[in-house]
This record gives sequence, C-alpha cells and structure tokens, in this order.
Amino acid sequence: MMTAAQQVAHTAQTVEWFMEGAFRPEGFNLDFEGLAKAVQACTSLAAARDWFERAMAAAKQRVATLTDAELLAPLPDGPVMGGLPRMAIFSAITDHTAHHRGALTVYARLQGVVPPMPYGDM
Repeated sequence: MMTAAQQVAHTAQTVEWFMEGAFRPEGFNLDFEGLAKAVQACTSLAAARDWFERAMAAAKQRVATLTDAELLAPLPDGPVMGGLPRMAIFSAITDHTAHHRGALTVYARLQGVVPPMPYGDM
C-alpha cells in the first residue's frame, strides 16, 4: 500500500514514464522495481504534488511540439501497447490518473474527509 504522497508521486512518475517510453526507440522502461523505489522514497505530499505539476507541464509542453504524424506513429514494439499509435498513451495516462484519484478518495473517506467533486458543480 502506498501513502498519499506515494500515490501522487507514482502518478507523476507514470506521466513521465508514458511520455518517455512512447517517444524513445527502445520503448518503455520495464524496470518496475527501480521505478517503485523512486516512488517509495517520496515522503512529502508537497514534493509529490510538485513532481506531478512538473510532469504534467513537461508533457503538455512536449505534446505542443508534436506533429500529427508523430502522434500517429506506432509505439515501439514490446509488451506495453506495442504497435498502437503513440497518441494511445493519452487515454492510458487519463485512466491511470483517475484510478489513483479514486484511491486517494478512498484514503480520504477512511479518515472521515469527504473530498470535493473534481468535476465542478454538479
């Protein structure tokens, strides 16, 4: 089980992981043990939030430079989405982030905190 800080750090790391793996010839880093160690080292929620903000800003900046041809090019061969168009990573990033937002909601509710609706006024 991860702490709240580690949940956010893992989400930030995964954004970087998808962006890096989708655009390098060797594909995705499959050293999941090493990736997990970096997340486990994160003990500050503020630091994890900063990491997430940096990861998202870098991803947005990178995407803004990409052509349609680059986004439609196939992902490197391998066990992670091999051969799909690179732009498939965006739905994976969205799903993964939502998954961990849900986990954090459970953590908050177990502590008696009702998180605000993330989608605006309903």
